[in-house]
Amino acid sequence: MRKLDKQEEKIIRELIRNPRITDNQVSKRTEIPVMTINRKRKKLESEGLIHYLTHLKRSDNGISVFNARQLYIIKLRSGLTEENFMKLFEEEKRIKSEYAKHIRESYLGEKDGHLALVMIVDGKNPSDIIKFFNGKIVPTLKNSFGEDIIVHIFTTRLTFQIRRLYNYIPFLNLENGKIKDNWLDEYIFVN
Repeated sequence: MRKLDKQEEKIIRELIRNPRITDNQVSKRTEIPVMTINRKRKKLESEGLIHYLTHLKRSDNGISVFNARQLYIIKLRSGLTEENFMKLFEEEKRIKSEYAKHIRESYLGEKDGHLALVMIVDGKNPSDIIKFFNGKIVPTLKNSFGEDIIVHIFTTRLTFQIRRLYNYIPFLNLENGKIKDNWLDEYIFVN
């Protein structure tokens, strides 16, 4: 297990607060020498401990491409392993390209002792999501693993995001792609 030192914690806290912050700005805010910040930031990146993401808001309060969101939990038949499933994912080109338009997030998990595919699917409206799910996802699973692959499907309509990636509460602490300046450091979870 990798333990963060105090300087790394301060650097990461500033990066969580504003992922676009420069090393010079981090240095001013933390009083850590800029060369130390640069070295530690590069090390954290090379170790895969920090990542930078870009998110395009596609909902009705963004570019209005998608206005509906659904959570699916697909309980898969017994005997299917993560390795088998990931092999399909690596081989299936549509999953990598065409499906990226609708699948916001996806995970492998466990439901009642079975492998489960969990996904958040976006669409223009609920019927758009159902059409995509039943017309693309279900046939792909059945074609790849057989007609009996799906044991049960659980679904829930999602209406309002409250928290993301531990620290981001869009309706409360985010403004212009960064955490508001008045948000206290003790509210930012690092370690």
